[in-house]
Amino acid sequence: MLKMEYTSEVAAQSPSPKSSNSSSSPPPPPPTSVVISPCAACKILRRRCADKCVLAPYFPPTEPTKFTIAHRVFGASNIIKFLQELPESQRADAVSSIVYEASARIRDPVYGCAGAICQLQKQVNELQAQLAKAQAEVVNMQLQQANLVALLCMEVAQSPQQNPHQPVDDFLSNSPQSYHSNPSFLDDNNLGSSWEPLWT
Repeated sequence: MLKMEYTSEVAAQSPSPKSSNSSSSPPPPPPTSVVISPCAACKILRRRCADKCVLAPYFPPTEPTKFTIAHRVFGASNIIKFLQELPESQRADAVSSIVYEASARIRDPVYGCAGAICQLQKQVNELQAQLAKAQAEVVNMQLQQANLVALLCMEVAQSPQQNPHQPVDDFLSNSPQSYHSNPSFLDDNNLGSSWEPLWT
């Protein structure tokens, strides 16, 4: 009976050929687990980021400062409540507005976003005044140019139109009269007296 127990123990300890073949094959690779990092909001709040987290699409883990600024001024619960009341098509613009207003409130705790808007409105008014002044100067210069052109046209219209050949015609028409009125102009004595100093 002791022999039968010994043989059964040896048979249990000896590996079977099937088990040796299975141990020689490499073990299957472990399943790859995809690690999804939580959004910046859930990471800062130290909570588990759910699959349908309202803040995840607008506060990615690469931009933690964005949520920190908004959370500092408005609070996470108010931001979540505000986003849940809006349709998804308007949430991105709402988050941008929240972050901008929170940044302005941190820079200027008294006036916040209204101070920046007033400053920009002041600059717009100054630029509009400069533009109106420049447009008035342009209109004034155009009127001066129009008046100058009108004066030149009036002077040209009032001045007599002179013929460029008129001085020559006057000379030819007046030369016979001067000859008849002074016939001694071509007299030999006068001609000789006029040329005499040249021959002496």
